[in-house]
Amino acid sequence: MYLREITQQTRYIKGIGPKISMLLEKMGIKTVADLLLQFPRDYEDRRVIRTLKNAFTDKKINIIATVITHDYVPAKKRPILKVYIKDQTDTACLVCFGRDYLKNVLVPGKSFFISGIFTYRFGEKQSSNFEVEGYDEESDRFSKIIPVYPLTAGLSQIIMYKALKNALALYADKINDELPHSIREKYNFTSKSADLKTVHLPDNENVLQRAVKHFKYEELFYLQLIMARRSLKRAVKRAVRTPIKHSLTKKLLKRLPFSLTADQQHAVASIYNDIFSPYPMARLLQGDVGCGKTLVALISALSVIEAGEQVVFMAPTELLARQHAEHIALLTEPLGMNIAFLSGAVTGEQRKLLLSALQNGKINLLVGTHALFSTDVNYKKLGLIIIDEQHRFGVVQRKALVEKGFNPDLLLMTATPIPRSLALTVFGDLKTTTIKTKPAGRKPIITHLAREGNEDKVYKRVRDELQAGRQAYFIYPLIQESEKIDLKAAESMYKNLKNHVFKDFKVGLIHSKIHEDKKKITMEEFAQGYIQVLVATSVVEVGVDIANATCMVIEHAEHFGLSQLHQLRGRVGRSNLQSYAFLIYSRQITEDAVKRLQTMMQTDDGFKIAEQDLKIRGPGALLGVEQSGFLKLNIADLTHDLSILLSAREDVNKLLSSDPGLLKPEHNVLRDVLNKTAPFKDKFLESG
Repeated sequence: MYLREITQQTRYIKGIGPKISMLLEKMGIKTVADLLLQFPRDYEDRRVIRTLKNAFTDKKINIIATVITHDYVPAKKRPILKVYIKDQTDTACLVCFGRDYLKNVLVPGKSFFISGIFTYRFGEKQSSNFEVEGYDEESDRFSKIIPVYPLTAGLSQIIMYKALKNALALYADKINDELPHSIREKYNFTSKSADLKTVHLPDNENVLQRAVKHFKYEELFYLQLIMARRSLKRAVKRAVRTPIKHSLTKKLLKRLPFSLTADQQHAVASIYNDIFSPYPMARLLQGDVGCGKTLVALISALSVIEAGEQVVFMAPTELLARQHAEHIALLTEPLGMNIAFLSGAVTGEQRKLLLSALQNGKINLLVGTHALFSTDVNYKKLGLIIIDEQHRFGVVQRKALVEKGFNPDLLLMTATPIPRSLALTVFGDLKTTTIKTKPAGRKPIITHLAREGNEDKVYKRVRDELQAGRQAYFIYPLIQESEKIDLKAAESMYKNLKNHVFKDFKVGLIHSKIHEDKKKITMEEFAQGYIQVLVATSVVEVGVDIANATCMVIEHAEHFGLSQLHQLRGRVGRSNLQSYAFLIYSRQITEDAVKRLQTMMQTDDGFKIAEQDLKIRGPGALLGVEQSGFLKLNIADLTHDLSILLSAREDVNKLLSSDPGLLKPEHNVLRDVLNKTAPFKDKFLESG
């Protein structure tokens, strides 16, 4: 049988009663298959036996010791059991918090295997974090490589170890292989049954590494197969567009005061090839902040419009959508194009007239928010969909917009650079174009760190820039002050900056709870230079492009994610003026926050920052879908397993090129594997 077909509930496994079964279910482990696929998060080598004399050599040591005596330490609720032990080199004490039963286990005069973390306290060597096993008995968890599993409260490593050992005894030998024989032979993988035993009950380090690679490869192989299936769904032929003269693009480029960068030119060429191919485009355009993705998207739109079709440009917030609409209108209306803006705020007669013009083909390019795929919105001939900050839209929303046209082209954009391993895993069915170079004349942003209490120095430096005619952002993690969290908030700091710190300058405020009309006015005044200091939350994280703004001050910077800090910093440095970022951090700061701030100091390369963010936070958090369970891999690790991912991708491509019909519904070779046994489904991958 296939592993995924073992649907028996865990409570029927020896050692798993109703209580343990409920705890396992909290971890998402309902069936025996789920249990067997609960791979260790680490391994502990207990083959090396040390002595108490060397108790502090490693964080955790393994010893063989004899129990000397018991003692009790007075405590508030009840006395704490202490067990004194010795070996041939020294003595130590095991402090048994809440483990009184060990009095009957650790009998004086008997010897035991002990694995624990020892510290020096109260004049003696102590361990309160330890495992024991009888030395005279046949050792089950000592002198071996021991798996370490993720747990939940109430479960222990011993319970998981025994449960998996019993499950393997019942089912391991019945499990069939799923990977094609040629693949297993290529990588010297043994049977899935044997490698499953090795992963959970390892006895040889080299064999363990190969077995772990087997399951990592299989997991990534499935992902790439699903990507291929999604690509196949899009491979529907359409009528090829009539070649055009690119007159609109040429006119636009003549009006620009600069030339496209090499990366932008390459991106435009790649998109042109897709637009004029017999298949609908599905492309991801990614690039660092300020690299000119929107201009590339606009040039692509002009080609589709010149071919007689319509374009929609969707952004996640009304603020960002309005800015795109204004910027695009400024560039294209002199070319004779009709640009319109649509959001939920556009109602009544104005909405009715706009929708009528759209349906009649009088609007060439419509910019907006989620309203673009509302039921009453109809297009005459929708040819291209551009989605900015695509990770903020679900697949259902994108699908609703795609269905407004007949196989329209799809261009997804993101200003958050995506590490290669993550891009191939999540967007493996899309062609990817990357823009790295920034327009000529842009200077690296100088980043400073300042500890809380040194704000006056930062304010003085910002004042110098304001007096030179520049503008500044001040970013805060909260809108209003909270009794639960001791953090500065935008509203209270707006009053302080306006009435005290920068009282001789015009200060504005913007956050998500302010009415859209008010936000629009504030942003217009900031863009025109009437407002010199803009106090905000992360609402200005993307899309805000004010060339004269040269200072970005982020207070409580440790409360922002690494990619978010990079995006916020990218709001300055949008011209040839030298720009600065000041990251003010609290005295209470975590280790991860220190890593984030150090990374911000060390580099302004968004792709390097994204790689570091992936290591610190993982893929779910990086894509903004952490709580959905999206991309929760069982054993593969996108921060370390890129080489395995690339191998799986190459093998899938070869497999499909040798038999193009392999993934079609009527083909039965891999159908059962994908539909019955694969650990991922299209719905799972598309849930984000």
